[in-house]
Amino acid sequence: MKNVRDILYGSSIKEVVGTTAVDINALVFDSRAVMPNDLFVAIKGAVVDGHDFIDKAIANGASVIVCEEKPKELNGKVNYVVVDDAHKTLSVLANNFYDQPSKKLKLVGVTGTNGKTTTTTLLYNLFMKMGIPVGLISTVVNRINDVAIPTERTTPDAVSLNKLLAEMVEAGCEYCFMEVSSHAIHQNRTGSLHFAAGAFTNITHEHLDYHKTFKEYIHVKKKFFDQLPADAFAITNADDKNGEVMLQNTKASKTTYGLKNVAEYKAKVLENNFSGLVLSINGTELYTQLIGDFNAYNILLVYAIADRLVGEPLEILRVISELKSVEGRFEYYKSDTGVIGIVDYAHTPDALENVLKTIKNIRTGNETVFSLVGCGGDRDKTKRPTMAAIGCEYSDKLILTSDNPRTEDPEKIIEEMMTGVGGEHFKKTISITNRKEAIKTACSMAEPGDIILIAGKGHETYQEINGVKHDFDDLEILKDLLIKFEK
Repeated sequence: MKNVRDILYGSSIKEVVGTTAVDINALVFDSRAVMPNDLFVAIKGAVVDGHDFIDKAIANGASVIVCEEKPKELNGKVNYVVVDDAHKTLSVLANNFYDQPSKKLKLVGVTGTNGKTTTTTLLYNLFMKMGIPVGLISTVVNRINDVAIPTERTTPDAVSLNKLLAEMVEAGCEYCFMEVSSHAIHQNRTGSLHFAAGAFTNITHEHLDYHKTFKEYIHVKKKFFDQLPADAFAITNADDKNGEVMLQNTKASKTTYGLKNVAEYKAKVLENNFSGLVLSINGTELYTQLIGDFNAYNILLVYAIADRLVGEPLEILRVISELKSVEGRFEYYKSDTGVIGIVDYAHTPDALENVLKTIKNIRTGNETVFSLVGCGGDRDKTKRPTMAAIGCEYSDKLILTSDNPRTEDPEKIIEEMMTGVGGEHFKKTISITNRKEAIKTACSMAEPGDIILIAGKGHETYQEINGVKHDFDDLEILKDLLIKFEK
């Protein structure tokens, strides 16, 4: 149990009705999960307003309500705390409820449009191989040392996040590497955490369904660095035109990495093929099993962060050379007949272009590149024509198909993508709504040496249609179909 007065420390309170000198069992922001003697925080979400469920929370046993607006009718047995910003207050409450766990380990946040999962996961794998107790919070999975914990979103809610960090502290973790999404920054899920470091990968067209404008999207990302403490360090991509912007107002010490522009941590690609990359990092040569220029950036950032945290640059480079690609990120499979399959999470124009450019730079030119591209439903619609246009530019055959349509009609999504297909590309572009049939078509057409890229879903093992998640694993389906067509 925790005392409400104690866990409110640091929050902005407008009014208290009743008292804060009471103990509560848990923090809850979903009225359905409220148990007797819990504190319920009424959050105004994009779709649902928690204020509409205050009565239900009280009926389920809530003894304290934190809200932005008092109910018209108050329950005399319940205590009410009125605040300016419930999102921000929840972050403060969660941090205090779990005894400020982010101050008890070194928390490193990685933000940007692309590369967050790869960077954080490689850092986790690197530190595990170096024998350092470590935690991971990522899109694919959360980990406490060698224990995997399923994840629902890129950055957990404030309560789950602090609970997870507290469990990491309890397990002896010295570091935690965490993806920080723009949604989490905007909703103050990370606002009360103490970061030892913050890293910026890049910023491109994404999440404009939520942030509305690219300028706002940049501002939200920058806010993360603005909030870093003076004892932290901030590292940015010197080759991204907004990289310098991110660190303009940070109190943290600054450092840079890049392949093109002047940077403290500099890499050069010496070799790039389907076997991996050979890099020169600050003058030292390194072989890695990861593929593509975009992974050169990820590896360089991993090296830079690890070097700043623990030193031992040669040992860090040695272990990096042993690391394998991250699940769903340019996962490579070669059939017995020589057909090459690649599964990648690329679901933004920039990510798709990076993957297809990598394939273009590696291919011999004698093979056919098949690209399967879709766009998720209930998400930014403006990128749909761009995704198709990029697919056309870098592919010999483009198949537009369903991704996670969610509540949208997948055929309408594909129609919107088709507006990006120029007349000169009509002949090489086909639409197959059923994703499995699309993969089957590519596998049936592919000859030995050809390349099949399946973009968009990466590590996901489901396809979400009208609120239902159906089993669907791009890589497993690709492997099964290629084997069938070998017979």
